[in-house]
Amino acid sequence: MDQVIDGGSRVRLRRWFGTPYAGAISAARTCYSDRVVDAEEVTAGQRRRIGPLTFDAGHHTVYQHANFEFSLEGVSRQFIWSFLHRHPFYNSEQQSQRYVVLTEARAHVPPSLDRESRKIYEDAISGAWVAYRDLTELLKPIVRERLNQLWKIDTRKSKSFRKNIERDIEKRSIETARYVVPVACHAALVHTVSGIVLHRLRAMAASGDVPEEAAAVVGKMLALVEAEDPDFFRFVGREPLAEDDIVENRMQPKLPLDQAWRDAFDADLGDRISRLVAYTPEGPERIAAAVREVLGFSERELSDAEAVDAVMNPARNRYRLDSLNVSMHSPLMLTLEHAHYTFQRKLSHTADSQDQRHRMVPGSRPLLSRHDTLAPDVIVPELIASDPEVKQRFDEAMGALWRAKNELVSRGVDVRLAQYLLPNARAIRFQESGSLLHLMHKWNTRTCLNAQREIYDASMDEVAQLREVHPALARHIGPPCVVRNGLVRPRCTEGSHFCGVPVWRTYPTVARTI
Repeated sequence: MDQVIDGGSRVRLRRWFGTPYAGAISAARTCYSDRVVDAEEVTAGQRRRIGPLTFDAGHHTVYQHANFEFSLEGVSRQFIWSFLHRHPFYNSEQQSQRYVVLTEARAHVPPSLDRESRKIYEDAISGAWVAYRDLTELLKPIVRERLNQLWKIDTRKSKSFRKNIERDIEKRSIETARYVVPVACHAALVHTVSGIVLHRLRAMAASGDVPEEAAAVVGKMLALVEAEDPDFFRFVGREPLAEDDIVENRMQPKLPLDQAWRDAFDADLGDRISRLVAYTPEGPERIAAAVREVLGFSERELSDAEAVDAVMNPARNRYRLDSLNVSMHSPLMLTLEHAHYTFQRKLSHTADSQDQRHRMVPGSRPLLSRHDTLAPDVIVPELIASDPEVKQRFDEAMGALWRAKNELVSRGVDVRLAQYLLPNARAIRFQESGSLLHLMHKWNTRTCLNAQREIYDASMDEVAQLREVHPALARHIGPPCVVRNGLVRPRCTEGSHFCGVPVWRTYPTVARTI
């Protein structure tokens, strides 16, 4: 069995504004000055007076000018999903389990566990790592066969090709094997937030499912900032809310969530991963009217169909061919904000952690502690489901993790701590909403065959349903190779990572094999 390694979270302040608090005060003073006020001009009295005045009145934009870039290591995937990435106001570059082999059992171990509970917890983590390695090896021949259908591996003689294909086989195998890894697994990331977001993280550290870890990590972030600029928290801000003051904590259900709720949710989904449950019925008409308003056309000069085509057709709207994504800077593209869509979705924890990064398409993700189950409740990846031996090993790993989690809860361990043992495969049920502008960007990247399989399938579900209700809007939506086809080269924006399938010839009919 692997030894579980948890050296605690490691936080480093990589970059920051030299005088963040004085910079905020000088920005506030500039609003009432005939010139730009520099940070060096801020007096001690203004620090004490203007800071609280602006902060307490809710004039928080002045604190957005200061940005803090942290490196975070030894933090759990559950902490990132449940707390750090729950809001949209950040930027992160995170270590990927799709591309990085997890060679050691590095995971968060709650420090409050007693000795016996810690042993149960660590044994479960170690067992999951064994399953991860077993599944990786079991999956390799399956992945090889799937890739052989695409690339005719057995007929290729190039040494560089064969070397690259072996690397690709391992990458795709660990991508699926990671579903058995617990969400306690450590991650490393570069994480940047503004000063006001740091204040909000300070206030809300006790919210969500990871209050113990959040308090520790956020506390280290605050200490590093205070060491550089003690005034940033001295004159403004609030102390962290106590757990009893968190609104969600005050609203506790009297009974555990009934299995019937999950059954009803899944029945509503049917054979879909994502189901359209609400939308703007007159979306195309609203967009068309907005296009005319922006460009100064009358309805007689520009019909609804012509207006929609002007903004959606990449042959006419060249912004749609630009990987820079200038949508939010284009008066024309902003017309797509007037059509909204809400989807009911069911994804694994690991897929949703990636999908969550589409911050302009927010979701109301659940508190997992309110959805505890005695039996495994997971998403089974297609590659695993396709082979009985692999599926059996997967099921064994799921059962072991749930038994350990249940045993901890029966011993009186807080379910929020016990749930660190839940696997990446844990099913997450929630609703997600967005405007066509931001959903279109998401669909453009996630209907590519290189996208993670679950998110790809969900995105294809969503575009298919958009095609049913608003065919004029869906007509020019698809992966880059489809949108760019016949208009600009290269068709595929993935370069050497081209999937090997000429999707543009048959889209939206696509047969994905891996």
